[in-house]
Amino acid sequence: MTTPARPPTGPQPPILPLRAILVVKLADIGDVITSTPALRALRQTYPQARLDVLVTPHSAPALTGTGLVDDIIRFDKFQFDRPADALRPASLRAAASLALTLRRRRYDAVVILHHLTLPFGRLKYAALAFAAGARIRAGLDNGHGWFLTHCTPDAGFGALHEVQYWLQVVNTLGARTDDISLAAPCSPDAEEWAELTLSRWERTGGRRPFAVIHPGSGGYSLARRWPVERFAQLARELARRHDLGLVLVGTAGDNVEELARQCPDTALNLAGQTSLPQLAAVLRRAALFVGADSGVMHLAVAAGAPVIALFGPTNADAWGPWTAGRSRAIVLQAGLPCQPCAYVGYAIGRREGCPTMECMHAIQVEDVLQAVETILPPHLEEA
Repeated sequence: MTTPARPPTGPQPPILPLRAILVVKLADIGDVITSTPALRALRQTYPQARLDVLVTPHSAPALTGTGLVDDIIRFDKFQFDRPADALRPASLRAAASLALTLRRRRYDAVVILHHLTLPFGRLKYAALAFAAGARIRAGLDNGHGWFLTHCTPDAGFGALHEVQYWLQVVNTLGARTDDISLAAPCSPDAEEWAELTLSRWERTGGRRPFAVIHPGSGGYSLARRWPVERFAQLARELARRHDLGLVLVGTAGDNVEELARQCPDTALNLAGQTSLPQLAAVLRRAALFVGADSGVMHLAVAAGAPVIALFGPTNADAWGPWTAGRSRAIVLQAGLPCQPCAYVGYAIGRREGCPTMECMHAIQVEDVLQAVETILPPHLEEA
């Protein structure tokens, strides 16, 4: 994947007298993780300002222990996904309560880290920005950013990586940083839990070094998933060819149980058993991560694990592994002329791909194994 030139970095003096900043990122875990370099830029440029972030309850743990924000405001944006849902009494009460909370905090700036893609979405972000009462409203402008006071052009999905877009948005406020790596959630308790869990596993037949396999893709789009039987074949070959232990991760809807039934008995199944900081702690100890386009993939990159990411209908130029030179990653794609078909230009496109899903099925187990040969640390290959 070709990485476009990154925005200017380096310590810069603040250009605005900001006392309180609200960052809006009402999105999934991976999207929140891709916003962490921009949060770091704001934190380093405006260290005296209160920096709050508005996220969904599901994604909030992605910022645990990062030290990037002062307060995390949780808001269930999914009850506002459709106009009919947004007009329900319970939704209107929630919106009014949020508006009152934001107005009381007296933000000087609201930073919208979203593409203004859909008409109803644009209306919601405009309403949120005005409800906060901030004099500065920063974001991406694709021709519909009429409510923004500070903006940077949106050239479409994949013209820049999402990380680069958000760095450019905060740069309109003078915020820059030399460290554009992703931040992973962390805590001492999570590190202790991971070490204890892996040590117990080793005593019952598990082994290090180990590979982490995530067969899911989150619930937003099942089209990103690789067939579970190929993950199982890959797992068996990783154990046979490279003597790697196997750790399986994900949620109840990620087909992990089906994968576990086809894996060696010594595989450690952590599906549904980890918090995000605990999962990050496991990934910090991994020799390899293999998975599709998902929040867990971005978490693996942030944790520093070598990553092999399998991409089909979604846009790797926008959401591929952002290593920032601190970790290693390989994106595998079939290279079909119809790829990507989701999130291209200014449109969402085929979020669920096409019926045949040829782009994911065209990725073979041997393709992944060849990538493993490239990305595994030399001392593991020699073993």
